[in-house]
Amino acid sequence: MNQKENFKYIIFLSIIGAIGGFLFGYDVAVISGTIEQVSKQFALDNVSTGWYVGCALIGSIIGVAFAGKIADVLGRKWTMLLAATLFTISAAGCMFVNSFEALIWARILGGMGIGVASVVSPLYISEVSPARFRGTLVTLYQLAITVGIVASYFANAKVLSWAMSGQFEEQWAKLVFQTEYWRGMLGLCGIPSFLFFLIIFFIPESPRWQISKNNLVAAERTLTQLFGAQEAQEQIENTKKSISNKEKSDWRILFQPGYRTALFIGMSLAILGQFMGVNVIFYYGPIIFKEAGMASQGSLDFQIVIGVVNVLSTILGMYLVDKIGRKQLVYIGVTGMFAMLIAIGAYFYLQFNNPNILLYLIIGYIFFCAISICVVIWVLISEMYPVKVRGLAMSMAGFSLWIGSYLIGQLTPVLLESLSPAISFWIFAVMCIPYLLITRFYVPETTGKSLEEIEDIWIAH
Repeated sequence: MNQKENFKYIIFLSIIGAIGGFLFGYDVAVISGTIEQVSKQFALDNVSTGWYVGCALIGSIIGVAFAGKIADVLGRKWTMLLAATLFTISAAGCMFVNSFEALIWARILGGMGIGVASVVSPLYISEVSPARFRGTLVTLYQLAITVGIVASYFANAKVLSWAMSGQFEEQWAKLVFQTEYWRGMLGLCGIPSFLFFLIIFFIPESPRWQISKNNLVAAERTLTQLFGAQEAQEQIENTKKSISNKEKSDWRILFQPGYRTALFIGMSLAILGQFMGVNVIFYYGPIIFKEAGMASQGSLDFQIVIGVVNVLSTILGMYLVDKIGRKQLVYIGVTGMFAMLIAIGAYFYLQFNNPNILLYLIIGYIFFCAISICVVIWVLISEMYPVKVRGLAMSMAGFSLWIGSYLIGQLTPVLLESLSPAISFWIFAVMCIPYLLITRFYVPETTGKSLEEIEDIWIAH
């Protein structure tokens, strides 16, 4: 390790950036514990239930559409502040809305926060990280997502136990945590959201963004604090050279030869990853387990087990991403996902009546998913684009991701009912094949390379 690196400070900034991932994970997964009660309270059919789940993803699509441009114009720091603001307002709104329509709007605001965070948080981490640890540090964002997911499961289980105990006397508390406990599940996200909002004021702007805006004094100060004076000067010169090699500083760079391939990779892997089924487990896990014969509390407990496995597997993926490389992880993980999805489909097709078997199969699926595509996608899309339009390019990849995620959230109730769970999971398995082919023939190995060296790969194409 470079003795001049302030590695503790680098980790600190990476953890702060990763809080956006925690909020992302909580907001995405908390919905699973609320679907049944919200559906009954507002008399939702399958299509309306899909809209309740999917509306936040519409917000995510809106968020990624403008997040990259804001990140490139105003900076990474202030764009993270915007995400924190959206999360906080959404949580408060969900807790006290008085109609289904208002709930939808509050969820859309939270989705916008997810979309913004999914662009700017890994982007910020990648730009304050040294090359040899960048993969591991960017995957802190994915780890934070998994921690947010499991935190939402624990929160849902706790709120459900409060609701069943009936211990509240104040009218608002009875409403939020007892009679309509879905409000408490959705609203608790406001606490970490507001803390994220406060702490962002105490971190520096991304030095690479500062260089792109010719704010060299501030960039040198930040880089010196991160890497030492000598490395700071080298990074400034390398980044300036990289920027000067670009004739334009707008979206047209992305359609130049070479960068077109990078854009195709980011967008295609992002959307295909959603059609391989992982969010079906996170959105509709309790419903799937109930179909397998579990009661409400038991299905939430199973969901917690899945969330913990997801966290532990992500930690393993973080260790491996800079050890064995991005592509090798994809080969191992997606192959395992394919096998598990085939087996889950067979479980439903053969009508086994043992929820424990289903749990083991889903745990295997989550393990392979967490060590591979969930880790690798955020690393790839945060490191493969030119600095001047990195935020915009990540927005386009994120846009694809959230389009796929919305379609899965919206269509899953219909798929499970009309095609059966078995056929649905086999369709997800088929989607693993193009993911492997794109990785094999189009994705370069970027492990250990600086952001500027990765840009040179695309220029050479």
